[in-house]
Amino acid sequence: MSVASDSRYMALALSLGRRGQGNTAPNPAVGCVIVSNDRIVGRGWTQPGGRPHAEVVALDQAGSAARGATVYVTLEPCAHHGQTPPCAQALIRAGVARVVVAVADVDGRVDGKGLAMLRDAGIAVEEGLMANRAFADMAGFFRRVVMGRPEVTLKLASSFDGRIATGTGESQWITGPEARRVGHAMRLRHDAVMVGGGTARHDDPSLTVRDMGVSNQPARVVVTRRLDLPLLGNLARTARDIPVILCHGKDADKDLQRTWSELGATLLPCQISGGQLDTHDVLTQLGAHGLNRVYCEGGSALAASLLANDLVDRLVGFTAGLAIGAEGLPGVGALGLGSLSEAARFKLIEVRSIGPDVMHLWERAEG
Repeated sequence: MSVASDSRYMALALSLGRRGQGNTAPNPAVGCVIVSNDRIVGRGWTQPGGRPHAEVVALDQAGSAARGATVYVTLEPCAHHGQTPPCAQALIRAGVARVVVAVADVDGRVDGKGLAMLRDAGIAVEEGLMANRAFADMAGFFRRVVMGRPEVTLKLASSFDGRIATGTGESQWITGPEARRVGHAMRLRHDAVMVGGGTARHDDPSLTVRDMGVSNQPARVVVTRRLDLPLLGNLARTARDIPVILCHGKDADKDLQRTWSELGATLLPCQISGGQLDTHDVLTQLGAHGLNRVYCEGGSALAASLLANDLVDRLVGFTAGLAIGAEGLPGVGALGLGSLSEAARFKLIEVRSIGPDVMHLWERAEG
């Protein structure tokens, strides 16, 4: 295979892997392409719930054509026995000749063991092709395994002057339907949609992906110290059908804890710092729960806490062409900054028009 061919097939594997984003936690969303005589004989991506793995799906499609073929996979094949046998062993059994891997797996159960297993079986192994793109696609999984917390995307839909509601609390709708649809598509690619308790009380949101024909919904996370949420609201009424995760203070009312548990919610007790929930611990608990990618939609207090504690990895802004004024509610609450040097900096990745609005995407500026 030429370098150009390798890159083309790995790019396809990466695009396949992205199809699983939001559906595979706690596993990463991996893509796999099997090529024989410059013909694709198998394609796969991690299936909902994390199984079967991408390699297994592609091998099942390829059948006997996998013998002597080249396999392009975005993450090192697993080497451990879990609920299914190791993917590295499945590739060996299928008789593939060559495996091209984008990035090695940092999970301690794998971490080079899959590559070693393949090499020991006489299979040619190459790693590092399009590694940066693969790492970006699976950053949530890597962050959870290494740092114990999911990747966090903070989304703000605001007026030109950064307001998310008027002084009277009116917020529907600042941005147009096109921006809202893109926002729903982004929800779909995350394991959970997260809001603060104030947003849940004031807006009574559903936090679901709508009008996109999907069967799998992201979990709904509410960060609420006291669990004082509407017991007859949308989240309470649907908690048995679509997961609701409540990150609450360890001092929350015991009766409310019992009530929400009976309604079907998952309760995660979290540490308190300065009278508020410690967002470091909130994300640690969500990581322990198996979430890789979290999409935070505010409100302003939660956004400020995440930013102040350097817990935001990506910013997505939808900005509308109107001004609300100083009496409006800011998208980000008080940060207590004394100088610009204290503010978190992000690098601009993309800007584009979405209907009458502008979307801008930013990523953490490392270093």
